[in-house]
Amino acid sequence: MAETTVKRAQPDPPIDVDLRVEAGDWPPSTRLRALVRRVVDAAASSIDLPRDGSALSLLFTDDAHIRALNQRYRGVDQPTNVLAFPAPADGRFGVILGDIVVASETLRREARTQGLTTDDHLAHLILHAFLHILGYDHAVEAEALAMERLETAILAGIGIADPHARRR
Repeated sequence: MAETTVKRAQPDPPIDVDLRVEAGDWPPSTRLRALVRRVVDAAASSIDLPRDGSALSLLFTDDAHIRALNQRYRGVDQPTNVLAFPAPADGRFGVILGDIVVASETLRREARTQGLTTDDHLAHLILHAFLHILGYDHAVEAEALAMERLETAILAGIGIADPHARRR
C-alpha cells in the first residue's frame, strides 16, 4: 500500500510588529509584544486579512507625548488613550499598515474607572486602533455597531469580556 502524504496549507505569515516603548509606565516589551501579537493575529484571522509581509508599528508612550500628537494631527489639545495612523493606501510604503500610539496614564486611568484589567483594556485599545487602520470607523451609528460587534467577537476569541457591555 502506497503512503499518502497530506500537504497542509501554510498558515499566513504573521504581521510583522515593530514595537517601541518610549515613555510611561509599561510592562516589559516581551509582555507587550505577546499581547500585541495575540490581538493582531486574532483580528487578522477573524477578518481574513491577507498578511503577506504586512507590518504594523506600535509606540507605547505617555500622556504628554500623545497630547502633542493629538494636537498636531487632530487639533485636540488633550491626551487621548490611543491614536491610529493608517499608512497611505497608495502603496508607496509597501506593506506597512500603519502606526498605533498608546498613552500609559490615560490607559491606566480608564481601566481603573471602568473596572478593567490594564491588559484587557490595552488589548481592546490596540484592537480598536488596528481596526481603524484597516478602514473600520464609528462615525455613524451603523458603523459603530458593526465595529463594536467585531471587537466583541475578536476579544471573546482571546478570552476578553465584551468591553461594550456596560454601555448597553
